[in-house]
Amino acid sequence: MKLHYKPGACSLASHIILNEIGIPFDLDKTDTDAGKTEAGDDYLQISPNGYVPALITNEGDIFTENPAVLQYLADQSPEAGLAPPNGTVGRVRLQEALNFVSSELHKSFSPFFSGSKMDDARRTKVEAGVARRASHIERSLADGRDYILGDTFSVVDAYAFVVLNWAGFVGVSLDAHPKTQAYVARIAARPATVKAMVAEGLMEQPA
Repeated sequence: MKLHYKPGACSLASHIILNEIGIPFDLDKTDTDAGKTEAGDDYLQISPNGYVPALITNEGDIFTENPAVLQYLADQSPEAGLAPPNGTVGRVRLQEALNFVSSELHKSFSPFFSGSKMDDARRTKVEAGVARRASHIERSLADGRDYILGDTFSVVDAYAFVVLNWAGFVGVSLDAHPKTQAYVARIAARPATVKAMVAEGLMEQPA
């Protein structure tokens, strides 16, 4: 398999899950602005939407969009328990959560990466939007569970972690969401997460 990624982008979630399941894969760092891969390929020929992730399977299939890529990876190693079985209520809950992260939480951070400068009024409004979505995560964790679906880490946690972790990079405080802060720290400490972040140049290798 090959994962096209951009350091720190949402493709980091797929990178984390590839580490979790432990199957061989290659990385191709992709400049989405220039539309070029590190290998020199035209990325738009691989993924016409131009953004990451794009996963190329050993059979040559190309999958894009995080919810689809993450579920595909989970299904390659069902013994890892990263997604409930298809056809179950648990799988629907996973899809529900993945769609929330993709369409609501992820989207709320988009203005920070648009390339347009925000004035104070606009930033206040955008931060309020992030806070509303973070409040949903906080409510999900209110019963003391460690992860969004319960006590077991799943692919939605990798995605939610990546997006929530952007808060620190764009200067948005999660102090009003202590359970969410602890959740982010818990996933950040997982070996698969550390390995992915080191590989993408987002952190130094721990001693």
